[in-house]
Formats: sequence, C-alpha cells, structure tokens
Amino acid sequence: MPFSRPVMKLFSGSSNPELSSKMANYMKLKLGEIDLSRFSDGEVNIRIAETVRGHDVFIIQSTCDPVNDNLMELLIMIDALKRASANSISVIIPYFGYARQDRKAKGRDPISAKLVANLLTVSGANRVITMDLHAAQIQGFFDIPLDNLQSFPVFTEYFRGRDNFDPDDYVVVSPDVGGVKRARRMAEKLKTSLAILDKRRPRDNVAEIMHVVGEVEGKNAILFDDIIDTARSLVGAADALHEKGAKNIYACATHGLLSGKAVERLNNSSIMKILVTNTIPHYDLPEKFEILDLSKLLGEAVIRVRKNLSVSILFR
Repeated sequence: MPFSRPVMKLFSGSSNPELSSKMANYMKLKLGEIDLSRFSDGEVNIRIAETVRGHDVFIIQSTCDPVNDNLMELLIMIDALKRASANSISVIIPYFGYARQDRKAKGRDPISAKLVANLLTVSGANRVITMDLHAAQIQGFFDIPLDNLQSFPVFTEYFRGRDNFDPDDYVVVSPDVGGVKRARRMAEKLKTSLAILDKRRPRDNVAEIMHVVGEVEGKNAILFDDIIDTARSLVGAADALHEKGAKNIYACATHGLLSGKAVERLNNSSIMKILVTNTIPHYDLPEKFEILDLSKLLGEAVIRVRKNLSVSILFR
C-alpha cells in the first residue's frame, strides 16, 4: 500500500474562537469538531468528535484570562489527541501565560514558565508556536521545537499605511532596557530613530521613569512593548515622553491583558492611540483602542511549519 502524507487538522480551544476561525479561513481549513464542556464541579470535559488517527493536528489556544482554566483545557486537549493516536500535535499559543515568571527574582520564587513548558511537553505536544514571548530565554525551557513569532510586521504595516507617514517625524520608544531589541527591530523596519526609557520597579506592576535616552522632542512617539497589563507603567511612560516634548504618542503591544482598570486608565491618558493585537480576545473597547489582526501571520507560519519551509523569512 503506498504511503500517503498525514492529513492536517486544526482544532480550537475556547479561549479565542474568533482568531481560530480567521486562521482557519486563511488556511482554507475547517475547524475540527470538538465538544468542550465542564462537569458540575468545574472539571474540564473534552471529547474529540472526529477521527485524528494518523493525522497532523494543530491546536489553537491562548493561555489568557482565565489563565488556569485555559491552560488546563489545552493540556487535556493534547492528552485526548495523543490517546486518539494523532501522528503529531502542534500547539499554537498566541499568548503564552506565565511567561513573566521566567527566573528567580527573589529567594524561593518559582520559575512558572519552565513548569508550563514541562507540562506541555509531558502531555504530548510535539511542537509549540507562540507570539512574542515575554522573555526570549523561555525558548530554552522546551525540549521540543518552538517557533517564537514576532508581531512587528502588523504594526509597521499600520504606520506605513497612514497618510503622509514620514519616518523623520517618528521615534520608536522602548519602555525599558529589556525591550530594546524588540523596539530596535521595529525602528529599523520603519526607518525611524530609537529612544529608550530607563525605569525601575520598586514592586510588582509599579514602575518609575528615571531617564529618557534619545531625542523625542517634536516627534510622534511609538511606545512598543509585548504586554499591556495594568497600564500604570505605560501611562507613566507616556507622561514622561510628553514632558520631554513628544507630540503624539502611540502605544503598541502584542498582548493586551488590560487587567483591572487598565482600559479606563489608558482611555483617560495622554496617549493618542492604543494598538493591540487579537492574541487575546477583546470586546467593546473605547474608540482610542484599535485591534490589529494576526490571523494571516499566524496562519502563514503554520502553513510554513507544515510544509517544512522557513518561518523566519516572514520577519526579514
């Protein structure tokens, strides 16, 4: 009997069904049939409603709020597919939760990002595809292949598409030293200058801006980060840039967690526009916010992984 290549199947968890549907449309695939429910005590109940035996399966699931529920759902989906004899299981995690706990900042701290990596591997995942990991070293926590995609192409496309966009009028700003590489990559693509905010964190979710390194006076500033959580530090960064003479300020982040009063805080801030992507689902945001779609970028990356083609070429 001649060998035939395994069929590709795409399944979605419950964390971000809209993104999953858009990816499936781009890839010209139908989402696989899966029954997701909860038992009366809250335990996850999953049943794969079609055959996956011998198939290459891709699961789409962000581990966003509720983080633990979505993570557990993902692990059980992987286990169900493994026990159903899938040929391979690739996990697409647009937002990778627990990524900020990537080291021991103080004594007796956990390294939760490593724990999540272990859970995914042990459950049966063969590959992980994610978007803008908070810390690049998390890639080394996995003993399976991991593709860490980058979101800057959708942001650069947004600004290049603006009327009368002139790189000389803009500056890309890294909100901290740790994000310089990310901001520099975007500045190079937009051909703008680069500035850096020097800040310190006296405690969690609190940041104090110490210095602005670079020329921002008279320019439109693009604050580029991977995560907006409570937005306190982002609003403080915008105020510091205004004090240094920046004109309009745009805030860009791949993952808009928008915890607590973040939306209200940003809507009342001096920031002109807040751009986030749909790695995390958002509904009924104020006009100041705009959601950029990553489905084509994620879909193309998955197609390239499937065909054993280069993924990095998407970001050159």
